[in-house]
Amino acid sequence: MRTTMSGRIMQRVLGKLAMIVPGGYSLRPWLHKLRGVRMGKNVWISQLVYLDDQHPEMIELGDNVTIGLRCTIFAHFYLGDHAPDDVKSGVVVGKDVFVGPNCTILHGVTIGEGAVVVAGSVVTRNVPPGVLYGPPAAEPLARITHPLTENGQVQYQKFLFGLKKL
Repeated sequence: MRTTMSGRIMQRVLGKLAMIVPGGYSLRPWLHKLRGVRMGKNVWISQLVYLDDQHPEMIELGDNVTIGLRCTIFAHFYLGDHAPDDVKSGVVVGKDVFVGPNCTILHGVTIGEGAVVVAGSVVTRNVPPGVLYGPPAAEPLARITHPLTENGQVQYQKFLFGLKKL
């Protein structure tokens, strides 16, 4: 779908406005619908959520979806200002999906019905329905023998060479 320059500017203005206005169940979803995002009923969009501003029409959110704080959804990937004619990837988020805070969802991804995406996840491939998706839990990686900052100065090389594997 091609839009006029003024239409693209309006989509971007509405997208920026939707990031900060109140109303996770009301005003924010309504603004994104105006932009062309397809969504079902009872969708919660938290603040500071970025939904692709060049191709909002390529994003579909099902019923009862929750999008957490500071999430990003990229519905396309190409260089330049104009989409090639064969751009069809988009993002589909099925119904009853919960996307935790600070997640990034890349183009071409479908998140299946009832899935939960763990906070901080980067979703690069499809998520099956009813699955808890996310990286392994954080764990200690190494013992620090020299602090990264010492006397107000960053001692990066000393820090790196002082790391001891656990």
